Amino acid sequence: MTTTDPQEYIDDMARKRGYVLDYHKVMAKHDFPVLQAANHVVSAAYLDQRTLDRKTKELIFIVSLTVMRASKGHIQSHIRVALDLGLSPREILEAIEISLPEAGIVAFQTGFEAWREVVGAEGIEPTVAVHEGGSGAGQ
Repeated sequence: MTTTDPQEYIDDMARKRGYVLDYHKVMAKHDFPVLQAANHVVSAAYLDQRTLDRKTKELIFIVSLTVMRASKGHIQSHIRVALDLGLSPREILEAIEISLPEAGIVAFQTGFEAWREVVGAEGIEPTVAVHEGGSGAGQ
């Protein structure tokens, strides 16, 4: 996009991505040229249609954010976009599970907790006395 209006730019980002992060909003107001430069890289690698389709890229993004232990909200924004693109909760979970062998259970739990909250997944409660373990996602 070639607009010089930060509001138009943010609105266009929201339409193309399906989300905007807090830093996008603040950068649009306080350092618009740097936001544009950063967004150009993201567009080339993630949004522009090349060989990989958007669904595949979204799954890769979710896994990479999980492995990097990104904020839950950041991971959730990509999970919501993946769902909007037609991916099933199970497909997204399987992608997150790929983080287990390479990044370990702690990184996996970050992505899993983000997924669980977005899709409303519930578990099976034990019928025996047990101590509560929480989500395991360090929050």
